[in-house]
Amino acid sequence: MAACAVYFLFADPAVIHEHTPWNHFALLADAWRQGRLDLGGPPPAYTGNNDFSHFDGKWYVVFPPFPALLLLPIAALVKDPARVRDGQFFLWFAGLSPALLFLALEKLRRFGRSNLDELGNVGLSLSFAFGSVYFFSAEQGTVWFAAHVVGAALAAAYLLFALEAEHPFLAGLALGLGFATRTPLLLAAPLFVLEAVRAARPRLTRSVLTFAAPVSAIVLLTLVHNQLRFGDPFEVGYRFLGVAWQHRIEKWGLFGYHYLAKNLGIALTSLPFWTPRGAAPFQINLHGLALWITTPAYLWLLWPQRTNVPHRALWITVGCVALPTLLYQNTGWLQFGYRFSNDYAVFLFALLAVGGYRFGRLFRACACAAVLINAFGAGTFGRSRYAAYYFQDNTQRIVYQPD
Repeated sequence: MAACAVYFLFADPAVIHEHTPWNHFALLADAWRQGRLDLGGPPPAYTGNNDFSHFDGKWYVVFPPFPALLLLPIAALVKDPARVRDGQFFLWFAGLSPALLFLALEKLRRFGRSNLDELGNVGLSLSFAFGSVYFFSAEQGTVWFAAHVVGAALAAAYLLFALEAEHPFLAGLALGLGFATRTPLLLAAPLFVLEAVRAARPRLTRSVLTFAAPVSAIVLLTLVHNQLRFGDPFEVGYRFLGVAWQHRIEKWGLFGYHYLAKNLGIALTSLPFWTPRGAAPFQINLHGLALWITTPAYLWLLWPQRTNVPHRALWITVGCVALPTLLYQNTGWLQFGYRFSNDYAVFLFALLAVGGYRFGRLFRACACAAVLINAFGAGTFGRSRYAAYYFQDNTQRIVYQPD
């Protein structure tokens, strides 16, 4: 609740009191309320037709649908998506992932995998909540960021249940729902499998099958959903988006090596532009800041003091989940920091917990700096009165400061 209070404090009043302009999940929930899979007509004018799929004369929301399921009771009650305060709903939801991460870190301590005490785990959980790009993501409420908020909570729940392979069914349920929220989360499956191989050998087959059952059921439901909408179980609808980047998608595909260099450049090297003669002293490219700028604590991951279990399993999981977005045709634009890292940030913070570090003054100073940096992003991103602090190139071609 304390995290929620801070998120509400930083929120734009419009996010609290009105529906967001890109309330795709509320629109999808309302379509389900009416017994249909398409929207029943063109999207509302206030959406600017942003990221909707047009297929066979019908309009669809193509984002993974679980967040819409969360909104369905509200949509059924008010019977008008414009009356669903989707941004406020996801602000209330935003406090879940830091809380679940804390429980996972405590579990690591309980099993002797971490040398942090309870206060240290509180500190890491707060660093995730306010010292990472999760902070600015939680403030937006719009479809892209709402998925990150829900996805991060499910990733943290999965981490909690997968450690020591202690709760196979719940781990599988969290992972399956994560897939139905943020597709790359399905690739976090190695964490449970590796933990099961290590910790559940006498009951390995049963544990893995129990884990796989809810994952398989949810994946099957999404395939049926795709078949009913687009006539192909493996078609999610992105090919039918009316976006300016359709040409590059047709040329290079939705995923590919072609995009890797640009995505790595954003994730690892994107810095502010210094503009002493401009309206603001600096600007942030809306491709977003590098991860080590928004969360300097990640630099400690390069020098672990110990690599006991589940260190390797966590790194394998991070690599698997990160790979699809590093090969994706979009950097995450528009963003304050590299928002796709929300998919695997809880695993990175777990790595900080198990790395055997002694978090001294430098780490604490970097953690405090991260809170200030991300508080700036949370309070300014997407708000017109602070537009001078952001550099927007609608061609998406300018990544670094122009000459």
